[in-house]
Amino acid sequence: MASETAPLLSRAAEAVYWMARYIERAENVARFIDVNLHLQLDLPLEPNHEWQPLIDTSGDAAIFRERQGEAKKANVIKFLVWDTNNLNSISSCLRAARENARSIREIISTEMWEQVNSMHLKVQSQRALSESERLAEFLRGFRLGCHMFEGITDSTMSYNEAWHFLRLGRQLERADKTSRILDVKYFMLLPSANSIGTPYDDIHWSAVLKSVSGFEMYRKKHGRIAPRSIVDFLVLDREFPRAIRHCLRVADESLHTITGTPMGSCQYPSERALAPLRAELDYTSVQTIIGHGLHEYLDGLQARMNAIDDALACDFFASSLTSQPAMAGGAP
Repeated sequence: MASETAPLLSRAAEAVYWMARYIERAENVARFIDVNLHLQLDLPLEPNHEWQPLIDTSGDAAIFRERQGEAKKANVIKFLVWDTNNLNSISSCLRAARENARSIREIISTEMWEQVNSMHLKVQSQRALSESERLAEFLRGFRLGCHMFEGITDSTMSYNEAWHFLRLGRQLERADKTSRILDVKYFMLLPSANSIGTPYDDIHWSAVLKSVSGFEMYRKKHGRIAPRSIVDFLVLDREFPRAIRHCLRVADESLHTITGTPMGSCQYPSERALAPLRAELDYTSVQTIIGHGLHEYLDGLQARMNAIDDALACDFFASSLTSQPAMAGGAP
């Protein structure tokens, strides 16, 4: 691995990578729930109609059914926010991020540690929160805390090998969540065929964009709400920070900085896993994606991103630390 300082130990590399992934994962869960709380105010649906897709997005539908049964609002919020037995809940993700941060205190800045610790303690102090208004306020505050962590990281940490592992983890997690929210919302949150083209349809697609904080940027680029344009924006856009193509480009840049391999060539298995996926996104079109079948295309993307994560573990991480909690689809 290329670096001006001593190479990062594999245990430290894995800890910083997963710290970033856990924080990004928790922030995405908070965003999905917050958007859903607001969506309920806009649509004349049964109170629990909109909550099953959040469980499907998390990839933990089978576990949820076993523990909670029906996807009622209270059950979903408990499972996704507070449940410490759910390894992908906000509470569990923050606990795991904090433990990883604790193990690399000599690598990250003091301000980064303080922010992770503060968010963890804040989540623990709000465990009894259930009222929608107060919950929405908490979730917005939590998201701001995650954004603050990202800003603190980029302002206080040297852009060295550890920072690139952190950015690599954040971008892969972000790309995965964008693919999952688009996939699940497209197939499970759409109105009936009778609603296509109506204001209700626009509300659903607006919710997809708001789930990735992309509503305003989409409107500036594409104007009116149109499903094909939304797919183009969230999968293939080069500039939007949560578009899959953008995330994988940034991840590829950090990976090549870590390895020292010149851009455009591959030496490590993780580079060989990421390069063709990035090239495909550079040259494909939304027409090709839709023609292939959006669900099938996104499902393939998720499998290939899991393969990238597996390759990274083999290339750089300690073999004894392969038990990080899993997220939908198999890979952690």
